Amino acid sequence: MSQNGRSPTRAMPEGMIIAPSILAADYARLGEEVAEAEAAGAAWFQVDVMDGHYVPNISIGLPVLESLRAVTDSFLDVHLMIDNPEVFLEPFAEAGADLITIHQEASTHLHGDLHRIRELGCYAGVAINPATPAATLTEVLGYVDLVLVMTVNPGFGGQKFIAEAIPKVTRVRELAAEAGLTPPAIQVDGGIDPTSAPVAAAAGASVFVAGSSVFRWPAGIAANFAALESSIAVHV
Repeated sequence: MSQNGRSPTRAMPEGMIIAPSILAADYARLGEEVAEAEAAGAAWFQVDVMDGHYVPNISIGLPVLESLRAVTDSFLDVHLMIDNPEVFLEPFAEAGADLITIHQEASTHLHGDLHRIRELGCYAGVAINPATPAATLTEVLGYVDLVLVMTVNPGFGGQKFIAEAIPKVTRVRELAAEAGLTPPAIQVDGGIDPTSAPVAAAAGASVFVAGSSVFRWPAGIAANFAALESSIAVHV
């Protein structure tokens, strides 16, 4: 961490990472499906939190994160798709988040919220929607560990990949270099599968959030995860 704050209890995984999104999991078998993904090689999971206001859907909250934290030592990435994210930073940190990502579009005081995430001992992430320019992050790139470039409009799983968002992956890296900063990890989320993941990897992404293409495709979790890893192997 480059800013003051408690050190995270888990190191952020490095390299090219497939991060299954539990939004697509079977919640009646959540612990089992997470364990199955871990057996396939997953060490990072995304927890998508939606409030029905910032996005037109409601998903999960603190009890699910607490339950998941109790059964896994994997890296838990909490993606807050909510209004007023500052209200929930401490509760999600206490519930077991390793990384908390908030939306540039939803945070009134983005700089302060990112500082607070780090004070709470979590890695700090910032997300931008498909229509949001990468340049809106120029003033906060020094305070984040991860930038999430959304490749769908947030709110629902299973959407079609928006390829027009991909140039922002490269642009984030350029902005960091122009500011003399080490580029943050760049994550893509939305429509990620063995066809779209290599496109994002070629642009410079290193964390690939995959929901349906891990948990719901008929080949099964292990085979689905392996197919995603294989698709980006040339970029490792």
